[in-house]
Amino acid sequence: MITNTLNETDPSLAPASVRAQPLPGGDGLPLVVMPADKVDLIGWAAGHRDFIETSLAKHGALLFRGFGLREAEEFERFIEALSGEALEYRERSSPRHSVKGRIYTSTDHPPHQSIFPHNEQSYNSTFPMKISFFCHTPATQGGETPIGDTRKVFQRLDPRLRERFVEKKYMYVRNYGNGLGLTWEDVFQTSDKAVVEGYCRKSDIKFEWTGDGLRTRQVRPAVATHPRTGEWVWFNHATFFHVSTLEPRLRDALLEIFGEEDLPNNTYYGDGSPIEPSVLDELRAAYQEEMVSFHWQQGDVLLLDNMLTAHARQPFAGSRKILTAMSELCSWQTL
Repeated sequence: MITNTLNETDPSLAPASVRAQPLPGGDGLPLVVMPADKVDLIGWAAGHRDFIETSLAKHGALLFRGFGLREAEEFERFIEALSGEALEYRERSSPRHSVKGRIYTSTDHPPHQSIFPHNEQSYNSTFPMKISFFCHTPATQGGETPIGDTRKVFQRLDPRLRERFVEKKYMYVRNYGNGLGLTWEDVFQTSDKAVVEGYCRKSDIKFEWTGDGLRTRQVRPAVATHPRTGEWVWFNHATFFHVSTLEPRLRDALLEIFGEEDLPNNTYYGDGSPIEPSVLDELRAAYQEEMVSFHWQQGDVLLLDNMLTAHARQPFAGSRKILTAMSELCSWQTL
């Protein structure tokens, strides 16, 4: 029987140079950190890593507000001060482009689309422990980045459902080359099939070249224990990539055009059997019940523990520009 142990460690007292308090109505998520006086965020972060790490482990998300960051270069220096060099975006699933080195747009999905809650790259054999967002330009309307505590998502689920996913894991099936989504060349950042095959073998991904391009299958765990806190988290893309999570008209159109086998993305239990509709409904409801939103302000930096906190995106209007960076590589094999 899986149980969860809440993190009872008291957060460190905020240094005198800043004020820290939970977002009103957010039930502790995120912790908002603001300067008490004029403070250089980059230098402050380098000198207060213990406070940041302790607070991040408790709350799962920190929102740095009012520090006056303006450009991608400053955001990059913040990442380096806290975590070292940012990570390259590998085995891509979302359209985004580099703004400066390994600082990327958060997503290039059309503004009218919402993006379902997920943990960055949990489907990979390796994934970032931290993901950060920087508000260069807020939307004129909408465009929030809702966040949710995956410890609480885990606790909301029926224990029998959790045990089923622990036993079976889940399978992510992906088809490239059908004219929708990213091409395999974009995903793997190469046009050399041998390089793709080598990556797949190294990453425990089964692959086959098809008439349209490439089909991959990878089985990954659905739950994990956080390496620092020891807490159970719901950490997977089983709901995010399932065809039933799409908007109904898009889902029906894709099924009519491609059939289930050739869908751009879909998920199953790890043994290949279908995930029941009632289970998917419960999973989607658990995520949505835990999501917390706030309005972006120019210069905001949102730091997430990628295992403890899922993120999403709301539709928007205007010239929204949210940048992102990933850091601190972790492997499923080490959990």
